[in-house]
Amino acid sequence: MIRTVLAGLVGGFALYMVGFVFWGTPLSALAFSKVDATRSAAVQRALSQNLTEAGTGTYLIPDPSSQQGTTSFGQGPIATVHFNTGGFPVVDAGALTAGLVLALVVGLLIAFALAIVAPRLPVFADRAKLVIIAATAILAWTHLGQPLFNHAPWGHFIYLFVSDLLGFVACGLIVAKMLPVRGLAAETL
Repeated sequence: MIRTVLAGLVGGFALYMVGFVFWGTPLSALAFSKVDATRSAAVQRALSQNLTEAGTGTYLIPDPSSQQGTTSFGQGPIATVHFNTGGFPVVDAGALTAGLVLALVVGLLIAFALAIVAPRLPVFADRAKLVIIAATAILAWTHLGQPLFNHAPWGHFIYLFVSDLLGFVACGLIVAKMLPVRGLAAETL
């Protein structure tokens, strides 16, 4: 049990660090489209004038719940806007700390899940295959499904997929390597 917890914490830290490389460095610019400062200010002003009253949330614009909205949606342009009424620092220590805690919890969950199947997979290569296949399947559905189903921008979601896949695989491989081999599985080594 102690080794499983330790594996989860080390794996979770690796998950966090991979995420930091992709999202906490200038590399993250690859995931976003850009407009110049003047247009950016104009869009920010329009958001402030039109969404502040409704509050923080995710908005589908135009709203296709009416006939006019459906027509406008079909004609474009459209946007999914993740809107926050208040600002926050670009490098937010609170978010970084919360992200680390989340990564450690996820690492522990992965460790406990792998600990359940570890006796049936005594060879590291088999555990590694499970980690890679499961991570790829889950992240392909959750991230690559967005551009397919919602016509979201491929570039952003491919970047998100790659960053999360590398983080989950790093975490899972560390956990798979650190988990103890017990019982009948140990005899087959």
